[in-house]
Amino acid sequence: MALAPLSQQEIDDRLAELPGWEFRDDKLTRSYRLGSHFAAAALVVHIAQVQDELDHHSDLTLGYNSVELSVNTHSVGGAVTEKDFGLAGRVEGVATAHGVKG
Repeated sequence: MALAPLSQQEIDDRLAELPGWEFRDDKLTRSYRLGSHFAAAALVVHIAQVQDELDHHSDLTLGYNSVELSVNTHSVGGAVTEKDFGLAGRVEGVATAHGVKG
C-alpha cells in the first residue's frame, strides 16, 4: 500500500494520542529535556537505532541537555504520513525508557 499524506484533521486526531508532539512547518516535531548532556546523547543514539530499523529518519538535534527532532515523509513531497506517526510512537517509547517525563 502506497503512503499518502494525512489530512490536517487526521494529523490533529493522531497528535491527541502523542502528548508533547506538534505539527509545525509541515513536520511532526518534539523536544525533550534530559538531566545531562550524556543522557541526551544516549537518547540520540537510541533514536538513531530506531530510525535505522524503520528505514525512516528525522532531523535530529542534540543540545547540551536536550534533543529535538522533526520528521515528515520526503517521498510524498514532505507531507506527514502514517510512517511519521509510527516513528514518533517508537521515539516516545525510547524516551520513556530513558526516564523522560512529559
